[in-house]
Amino acid sequence: MTTSAPIKLRVFSLNCWGIRYLTKLRKERFHMIGDLLYNEQFDVILLQEVWCETDVLFLKQKLSSVYPHSHHFKSGFIGSGLVVFSKHRIQDAFLYRYSLNGYPYMAQHGDWFGGKAVGKILLDISGLAVHVFVTHLHAEYCRERDSYLPHRVVQAWELQQFIRHTSAGADVVILGGDLNMHPDDLGTRLLRNCTGLLDCFTETANFDGCEGGNTHISENPFTNPHELVPFGGGVRIDYILFKSLGPVDVSCESLSTTKGPIPGQPFSYSDHEALTAEFLLTTNKKGRGCPDREFGCFPDKLPDLVNTVNEARTEVKVGLHCAERMRHTAARTGIMGLVLLLLELAIAAVPLFALAPEQPFPKASFYLLGVLCIAVLLFASLLYIFYTMEVKALQGAEDEMRLAITSLQERLKESHKGLSWGHLQNPIVGQDPGHLQADNST
Repeated sequence: MTTSAPIKLRVFSLNCWGIRYLTKLRKERFHMIGDLLYNEQFDVILLQEVWCETDVLFLKQKLSSVYPHSHHFKSGFIGSGLVVFSKHRIQDAFLYRYSLNGYPYMAQHGDWFGGKAVGKILLDISGLAVHVFVTHLHAEYCRERDSYLPHRVVQAWELQQFIRHTSAGADVVILGGDLNMHPDDLGTRLLRNCTGLLDCFTETANFDGCEGGNTHISENPFTNPHELVPFGGGVRIDYILFKSLGPVDVSCESLSTTKGPIPGQPFSYSDHEALTAEFLLTTNKKGRGCPDREFGCFPDKLPDLVNTVNEARTEVKVGLHCAERMRHTAARTGIMGLVLLLLELAIAAVPLFALAPEQPFPKASFYLLGVLCIAVLLFASLLYIFYTMEVKALQGAEDEMRLAITSLQERLKESHKGLSWGHLQNPIVGQDPGHLQADNST
């Protein structure tokens, strides 16, 4: 670290809603997004849902003079949709794809084809090692019966692990993206409690944007206002989080969001509102934050962390039970298809051992039944393979959470023993000073 003067860092994050053929006014909106980014002069830009290669190339060409450094994280069938632009040279980049991301047969949702992931870039800003993460988690389509909740919890668990285990040597950590979770949701609490990341909305004293920091609002022309009525007309599901790990103080000086339609236009930049955070980085002599990726380094927060991980483990167990049940259903369906196919083959062999010169059943119906049996067997086999992979991923996450809970509980016991021993060594601590003086006088 070589810098001593305070550094201002502007970070922009937006879910661009850029699905080819499916999203409205995509080309017009990306032209407006490009103009915004070109004129505002941010330091780091974090974009999600840029799933069309032509949009990536357009932005790179338009912004190359202002943001000479960029990286497109590629994953899945249609891509991760994650793109970053930076004024500062990108020293390194890495992508981690989440082990669970919805179901391939839920094509109307499309998350599985998107290859949801977390991307990381390393920046050197005036001698400070700044690790920047961008991510997009699985969407929530029905809050009352959220079948994707276990997947999103596992994604949040893997995200916090990725951040903790890859942030060694970082002075500053910044995470931006569409988490698809409300501020008090299990996955959000799990992410914040495990990593120690701070929410810009709650940390800044200067906020300018939608009420409550909402990024999905009824005033946006691309949203269905009836879906947001239960939430008071808006929800906050996009975030910029940060923390300091090195000898530097990080403060969020301001946070702002866009507010619905673009000025002078009948449409918005996206169906989400954009976030802009301005940070102030000030060096100091002593480092702050958790050293050496330590898990739950603040003793006073250990009980909350244990409860949060326990809650996440319970949710993963529920998802595991459902996945095992679906795997058994796929196995039974496959066995039924196999039995029907064998039965049909046996019927086909009847003319070989009987006096009848021809097949007694209509050929068209016979062949159609055969194709149906093969299709059922193939489809059930694919589902069995998929659910087996889901079961193993959920089991792996549940095992990791169990180990984490055991470790945290042991540290909690040690902290309690330390407090008890300190009280025995200093019995006067906590006593009334007047009482002590009275004892001394006698």
